[in-house]
Amino acid sequence: MTDLDISEVARHTGIAASTLRYYEERGLIRSVGRRGLRRQFDSSVLERLALITLGQTAGFSLEEIAAMFNADGTPDIDRDMLRTKADDIDTTIRRLTAMRDGLRHAAACSAPSHMECPKFRRILRIAGLGGFSQHRGQRPRPA
Repeated sequence: MTDLDISEVARHTGIAASTLRYYEERGLIRSVGRRGLRRQFDSSVLERLALITLGQTAGFSLEEIAAMFNADGTPDIDRDMLRTKADDIDTTIRRLTAMRDGLRHAAACSAPSHMECPKFRRILRIAGLGGFSQHRGQRPRPA
């Protein structure tokens, strides 16, 4: 395998060199040495960075992503953690769908004022109860 310097890794992945250095500080990736002042990485870092990017896109924290790798750098992804994250994403989709539908209704509502619209008032009630909260485990209480 060919070693890549940090600028080549940045160019291949679109990840800034400063972010790559941060990932290395956090133990997410490991350089194999230096050529002059430039860090060198084994080309396998590209796949690892793809997994990190995928994990971040799915909403995993860097700490959660770090736990998905063995000490030797090979992936060891907990399937229960994936199921839990998928459930969280489903919850977010439902919350955002309700918000989108409410906004569309509010934009088209024929009531003289949004405050006179029963559907908009219901949305306000849900929001006041934490129904649109992004915090895990919070559910709207019945109105």
